[in-house]
Amino acid sequence: MSPQQAVAAVVVLAAGQGTRMRSATPKVLHELGGRSMLGHVLAAAAPLEAGTTLVVVGSGREAVEAHLAAVAPGARPVLQEEQRGSGHAAGVALDAVPDLEGPVLVVNGDAPLLTPATLQALVAAHSAAGSVFTVLTAEVDDPTGLGRIVRGADGAPRAIVEEKDATDEQRAIREVNAGVYVANAGTLRRVLAGLSTDNAQGEQYLTDALAPLVEGGAPVAAVRAEDPVDVLGCNDQRELAARRRTLNDRVLDALMVAGVTVVDPATTWVDVTAAVLPGARLLPGVQLHGTTTVAAGAVVGPDTTMTDCTVGEGATVLRSHATQSEVGPRAVVGPFSYLRPGTRLAAEAKVGAFVETKNAVVGEGSKVPHLSYVGDATIGRGANIGAATVFVNYDGVTKSHTTIGDHVRVGSDTMLVAPVTVGDGAYTAAGSVITQDVPPGAMGVARARQRNVAGWVARRRPGTAAAQAAAAATGAAAEGTAGSRPASDGPDRPAEPGPHHEQ
Repeated sequence: MSPQQAVAAVVVLAAGQGTRMRSATPKVLHELGGRSMLGHVLAAAAPLEAGTTLVVVGSGREAVEAHLAAVAPGARPVLQEEQRGSGHAAGVALDAVPDLEGPVLVVNGDAPLLTPATLQALVAAHSAAGSVFTVLTAEVDDPTGLGRIVRGADGAPRAIVEEKDATDEQRAIREVNAGVYVANAGTLRRVLAGLSTDNAQGEQYLTDALAPLVEGGAPVAAVRAEDPVDVLGCNDQRELAARRRTLNDRVLDALMVAGVTVVDPATTWVDVTAAVLPGARLLPGVQLHGTTTVAAGAVVGPDTTMTDCTVGEGATVLRSHATQSEVGPRAVVGPFSYLRPGTRLAAEAKVGAFVETKNAVVGEGSKVPHLSYVGDATIGRGANIGAATVFVNYDGVTKSHTTIGDHVRVGSDTMLVAPVTVGDGAYTAAGSVITQDVPPGAMGVARARQRNVAGWVARRRPGTAAAQAAAAATGAAAEGTAGSRPASDGPDRPAEPGPHHEQ
């Protein structure tokens, strides 16, 4: 153990099945606030800078080991073949590091509210007291079902008594065992080797390690957590929901203290891995997941979910869903937009109502106002994409790219069939299917000439409301032009189309 390390090792007990969860997911992998329960415990212990981190695995081993490899590759899984109690699990972990010396922190993997400060205080107290075994405790209002801490006249812990074995006087004790311990490695090995399995479950319990040390006169200690909420475990779905709420309340409280406006904390959820800077506003119904970052002056919500996104200063994201996307400074998103991975909006860009984007770059000041799909595309500066435009990027085999230049005007209901480029300053006519490049400054027109079939409704839909309306309109038109000289239709040539943009 190097001088700066507070503990030589951290041992996380994560082998239990968690049957009360009623879930195929291993207990410690259930998520809250952007991390698994196991991930929260590892994060709380990380500042201790232990030389070794051991995670005892058993039930759901493959899933837990895969998760460890993703979130804490430096942690070492240790297999407990048979789940024979917490004492046995701790012994299995120490057997994996036979030469380990110094303090060892042992913690359950289902305590997601543990904080670095609580663990650091425990370790510091262990060292200051010269203890060989120190237990973390908590003072709770309702100790039902929890092991009571029995202290002697000198204030030192004498025993951890489970409720079923407690006297009436002991049941009145409100200081309970938190299931977190610091013990010297050598001492812990010796006492674990002597633990009995003479109990209903035939298991070895870590709580039984205290009594023989006390009987042998070894120095032991108990440290009470400042906030009893820190030590709460999680055994079923109801408790998991309660821990989620508590964790989220902590996150939002810290944000508001720092200067973030959270209009409705009851409906706002922010992962511990997300960052919201002072001056930002979160409106009701917001969920910020993963590594999402919201800058000062930005407004997110209401009713918005963002995962692994970046929102720039002064940007607005309204009633939208976004994943792995960037919203630039003063950009506007929504309502009802869907930003898929790879979307990048530059400063003052706009993605409006009912627009979906994917792997798309929207340039500075450019707009996709409504009812469009933009996939695999680059849009330059100051461009406008008309309503109902579709970037046709997939032919069933290959996804191809569309490039839109600066200050382009794409007419409403345009199909841009990739790969295709619309040059700077160019236009496309509304209703066009653009399959070839449009040169800079040109108008791209790709639609058939309109043909009106006179009298079709009267012949094909006689007696309908449409036929009656047409007949009335035709009669009125005939009366209005009776006796007048018909105007010339002029040369038989189509008029030059206009772009018909939606703004």
